[in-house]
Amino acid sequence: MMKRSLYAVALSGALLPMAANADCGEVSIAEMNWTSGGIITGVTAFLLEQGYGCDVTVVPSATTTAITSLAENNEPDVVPELWVNSAPVYFQLEEEGRVVKASDSFADGGTEHWLVPDYMVEEHPELATIEGILDNPDLVGGRFNNCPDGWGCRIVNDSLVEALDLEGNGIEVFNHGSGETMPAAMASAYEAREPYFGYYWGPTAPLGKYGFVDVDLGPYNEEVHNCNQDTDCNEVGVSAFPAASVFNVVTTDFADREPEAFEVIQNISFPNAQMSELLAWHGDNEASVDEAVVYFLQNNQDQWMSWVSDDARANLEGLFN
Repeated sequence: MMKRSLYAVALSGALLPMAANADCGEVSIAEMNWTSGGIITGVTAFLLEQGYGCDVTVVPSATTTAITSLAENNEPDVVPELWVNSAPVYFQLEEEGRVVKASDSFADGGTEHWLVPDYMVEEHPELATIEGILDNPDLVGGRFNNCPDGWGCRIVNDSLVEALDLEGNGIEVFNHGSGETMPAAMASAYEAREPYFGYYWGPTAPLGKYGFVDVDLGPYNEEVHNCNQDTDCNEVGVSAFPAASVFNVVTTDFADREPEAFEVIQNISFPNAQMSELLAWHGDNEASVDEAVVYFLQNNQDQWMSWVSDDARANLEGLFN
C-alpha cells in the first residue's frame, strides 16, 4: 500500500486549480454523504477543474438535501449519484424541463441481490438458483440474512420470504439489527469458507472484496415487485430485483450554459464491479475519499481520458506520470 502521505502529496498536486479559461465559469457540484458519491464528485471536480478550467465549488449534500435544493433553488449545477427512486421529485423536475439526466452513475444501475459465496456454487452449482437452495437448506446453513427493520429492502425481502416459504423449507430468517452487522457476517463467513445466504446491494465494498454469486430468483415482474414493496398489498409473489436508476444529474441551465462541461459529465459512468473494487480498496486501506479519488485517477487514466474532449485531454496529460 502506498503511504498515505504520498496520496496527500498527489492530491495536492493534482487538484491545484489551473488558470480558468473563458470557456468554463463557476460550477457547483453536490457531494453525497457516502463513499461512492464522494468518489464520483471528486473525479468530476478534478476533470472540470484541470481539464476544462472550471471554477468548482463542492457542496456537501445527501439525497433529500440535493433534490430539495434543486426544486427550490435550481442548484447545485451537478448532482452525481442521485438515487432517483428515493427522490421522486426528480421526475417532476425533469418533466418541467429543469433538470436532465447526464449519465448513469453505474453501468448496471444500483443492484440488489440474494447472494451465496462462489465457493459454495463451485461445489454445489444448484445453489445458484432459489430452487436449488430451497431443495438443499442445509447447504446454505439453514439461514437467510435479512435487512434490519425499517429498511426498504426489508419490506421486499419479507414479501419474498413469505412467497417462497423459506421457513417452511427449513431456512430460518435472521433479521440483522444494523447495517454494520450485514457485511461483517458476509466477511466472517467468506473468510472461514462457511455457508452463507443473504441479501446485499451494489456497488459496495463486500461485493468488490469477496466473490459472491447472485442467486437466480427467476424473471423480474414489475407488478409482482411493486406489490412486494407495498405493505398494503396481500398478493406477494416471486420476482427478481430490478436495477435501481442512479443518475448523474445536471440542471438544464448548466447544460445550456456549459455545454462542454455537460458533455464530459455525460460520459462519466463506472462499471459496477469497478466501483465495488474501489470501495473495497478504500475500506481495506482505511483511506479517505480524496485518497480513493487519486487512486482511481492514477490507475485508470485511459478510462477517464476517454471521457474528455481533445482540448481537455491536452490539459490533463502528464498530471499523474
